[in-house]
Amino acid sequence: MAQFWYYVFTLVFFLFDYFILAMGLNIQYGETGVMNFAYIGFVAIGSYVTGAVSLPNSVGTGQQYIFGWNIPFPFNLIMGGIAAMLLAVVVAFIALRRLRTDYLAMVLFALSFVLYDIINNYPRLFNGADGLYNVAEPMTGVFHMSTNSFVIFFSLVTAAISLILWAVMSRITRSPLGRTFRAIRDDADVASALGKGVFRYQLTSMLIGSFFAGIGGGLIIQFGGSFNPSAWLPGETFVVFAVIIVGGVGNNVGLLVGALLVETLLIHLPAFLPDIPGRPGLIEYFSAMVIGIVLMAMLWFRPQGMLPERVRKFPAPAGELLNRDGHSVVAPTPVEAVATTNSAAQVADAHEGNDA
Repeated sequence: MAQFWYYVFTLVFFLFDYFILAMGLNIQYGETGVMNFAYIGFVAIGSYVTGAVSLPNSVGTGQQYIFGWNIPFPFNLIMGGIAAMLLAVVVAFIALRRLRTDYLAMVLFALSFVLYDIINNYPRLFNGADGLYNVAEPMTGVFHMSTNSFVIFFSLVTAAISLILWAVMSRITRSPLGRTFRAIRDDADVASALGKGVFRYQLTSMLIGSFFAGIGGGLIIQFGGSFNPSAWLPGETFVVFAVIIVGGVGNNVGLLVGALLVETLLIHLPAFLPDIPGRPGLIEYFSAMVIGIVLMAMLWFRPQGMLPERVRKFPAPAGELLNRDGHSVVAPTPVEAVATTNSAAQVADAHEGNDA
């Protein structure tokens, strides 16, 4: 029975951890339109930095890594998020300022390979291909927990952190800042014409999303106690994209549904199932095929995802308006709510409000 709950709460951990990762990518891609194909690199930096600052000095440990400061949880986790944000600043000024859409996506994808090769082949950073290991389980000494009890405890901690970050993200997406993000996503030229600094807002979106990526990566190394290059191959970014596409682009609650369907049920649950006799690894291959089929089906039949982005309503301005012929018309009074789906009107709304 103890082993059963160990498996269950391992799945719970990955559910909420990928919920955090999906929120970070969603604000970049789903809210602002930045195709960050290097997202897994930010996750990796958050994980490596969290682990490296948690470990003691590398002398005598059998590993090579920078930092080694013995910083406790949750301060090490915050440092991992900040490290991912600093990487986002560098990436933004290299690629985001001059490139858009397809070209930006290709450059970021290439960047993830560059980052992977540097960390994999330069062991002085984070122990090269062996990666970091023996990262202490946080707070086990304080509460005297066994391995099984730690899995339950840390899964609940991860769930609590994800709910806090979800509340923060919801405030951001409902604010004038979030409306400006969506206006830039829909038409960056119109947003720029209305006085919005497109690069500045895209950089802000990159920073927020990268902090979430760093937090999610830091939780992974704290939970498993190790992290190496095989855990963050560049293709892993598309797993997070699959979570967003299946759950619903631009819908924070839908991201939790996507994490449950894709990451938990189709990726990690099959790993706990016994192998088919004479067919080792067949279940994992089959689950990968199912993910591809699900993605194609969603993009063909329901591209808005399981929970589509909600239509937001804004009040129409009262007073005199002009029609196409230049004749005066009067807006209805009292003011009626007008539905809009993230058009340039949102930019104007954000422009009139606080320019966050």
